[in-house]
Order: sequence, then structure tokens, then C-alpha cells
Amino acid sequence: MKKINQRDVPEKEVQSPQGRYQLHRKFLSLALGGKSDLGPWGGGHPFDLELTRLPPGAANFPLHQHAAQWEMYVVLSGTGEVNDGRTWQSIEAGDILLAEPDQPHQFRNNGAVDLTYYVIATNQPADVTHYPVTGTWAVKPQRKHFLMQEVDYYQPGD
Repeated sequence: MKKINQRDVPEKEVQSPQGRYQLHRKFLSLALGGKSDLGPWGGGHPFDLELTRLPPGAANFPLHQHAAQWEMYVVLSGTGEVNDGRTWQSIEAGDILLAEPDQPHQFRNNGAVDLTYYVIATNQPADVTHYPVTGTWAVKPQRKHFLMQEVDYYQPGD
């Protein structure tokens, strides 16, 4: 059995170019020998575990939804809000949330202290992420990432 302590796992800050999205991540599954974006078929784990810290005023990512991946969130401390694609809902320490495939989701910290939570995500062989606000898509075939945009090549009547 492998064992780590999360205090010993380095934290990685991720920030969008304009600083609109920002979070601090500890990749706990990787510290236990997992492989990024690879499940059991590639020597990784069937799920990923991450400790996330969202500073006051920050959002984690743009509103998005996964076609295949499930994500569970366990809020440890702080307060914030989660967007389900229709409304913003308050969250606080002790809340547990589940984003099933095709469920839009986005977190933001509207409190005065860091919002910390665990993310437990299934490791799918491939996933498609849709960003409904911008109409963009991210496709994640095994260990490759690229962005694409929906186009209207085929219109009804063409």
C-alpha cells in the first residue's frame, strides 16, 4: 500500500492569461504513483484525487461540462458558489457535490478566505469538455489535448 501526506505534496498554481481563473492544486493521485490523464489501461488509477485551494475572488475554470467524466467535490473550508449552468448556489464547508457527465459546473470563491475542496474525478480513456458560454470544446483523447470550435458546415436544407 502506498502512503503520502498531503502536506508533503507540492502545490501548483494555475492561472489563466488574464488572471480571471486561478487555483492552487495538489495532485494527490499523482503523488501516489498515478499517471496524468491515464487510468488503469495505461498504468494509472481509476480516479484522480486533487486538493484545490481557490483564493478569494477567484473562479476555478469557465463554466464547462464533461461528456464522460464524473467529478465529486468535498468542501473542506471557506465559502463560495457553484454554477450549475442555470443558477449560482452557495457552498460551504461540509458540502459534497456531484457533477455527473453533461452537468455544467464552475466554482468561485465569494468569501474572505480560501475555499478549499477535494476533487475526485473518474479517469476516462477519453473525454470531451464543452464550454457553453464560448461555444468551444476540449477533446482529451489519451494524453493529448486540443481545442476545437463548433462550426455550421451542415445546416438543415443543405
